[in-house]
Amino acid sequence: MSVVEAAWKHEFIATNGIKLHCVTQGSGPLMLMLHGFPEFWYSWRNQIPEFASDYQVVAVDLRGYNDSEKPQHKSAYIMAEFVQDVKGIIQGFGYKSCVLVGHDWGGAIAWNFAYAYPEMVDKLIVMNLPHPAKFAEGLHTPQQLLKSWYIFLFQLPVLPELLIKLSDYRAIDRALQGMAVDKNTFTPSDIEAYKDAAAKPGALTATINYYRNIARGFLDRPNWSVLEVPTLMIWGENDAALGKELTYGTADYVRDFQIQYIPNCSHWVHQEKPQLVNRYMRDFLASKAV
Repeated sequence: MSVVEAAWKHEFIATNGIKLHCVTQGSGPLMLMLHGFPEFWYSWRNQIPEFASDYQVVAVDLRGYNDSEKPQHKSAYIMAEFVQDVKGIIQGFGYKSCVLVGHDWGGAIAWNFAYAYPEMVDKLIVMNLPHPAKFAEGLHTPQQLLKSWYIFLFQLPVLPELLIKLSDYRAIDRALQGMAVDKNTFTPSDIEAYKDAAAKPGALTATINYYRNIARGFLDRPNWSVLEVPTLMIWGENDAALGKELTYGTADYVRDFQIQYIPNCSHWVHQEKPQLVNRYMRDFLASKAV
């Protein structure tokens, strides 16, 4: 165990009727980090120690992932539940608000939480997940439909789980290492950590259920108002799953909006370019709201 890892505290917090596993470090205002698929809290390993000097950083395993509880019913994996999970985490740690950071599915949850409880989000940072309105628009274009082919595969029962398990979870390796521009981003031990998390009993079905319910509360909302929470979007430009064009026009939905594009970088932006991501985050957190 490294010195950095030794400073991390693993704990469970009760929220919204379930227990979620979190890794925490530091003290001060709350910074809550929400990961994506097929990840877990570990995806924030390069951000937790960086921001622990100024914040109590909490990186959570979302429901269904890794060491968090995994409700069996598909209906447990809808956006309304994810939003209440986040609310309970913030309150459970004794805070009224937080800096909310999300990537991929964590970004989708972060967007929705900021709309539902803007008073509980001091600043919002979203990485490689477009505003829900822009994503819904994108799914009407051929180029994004092709990129999102896996969403349609994940609607099937059983088969997606079987495909991911093949050849010692080779699909996890392909999703992470295969999509990364810098092939040194993930070490063999990193890949094994992600495989181990996916192999926990019930985890694969739980995490794929996010996609099986994607239309409930994420893509089915017809109108999005202008968000008043100061927001930073960080975007790896070589995202194989989400086109850069999905970011265009986001300022129409957020009053105080900044975006930082990172070239030669994949969907796994905070793992592939951690130093640059951390600098953009720090600059944004130091800036005053417009």
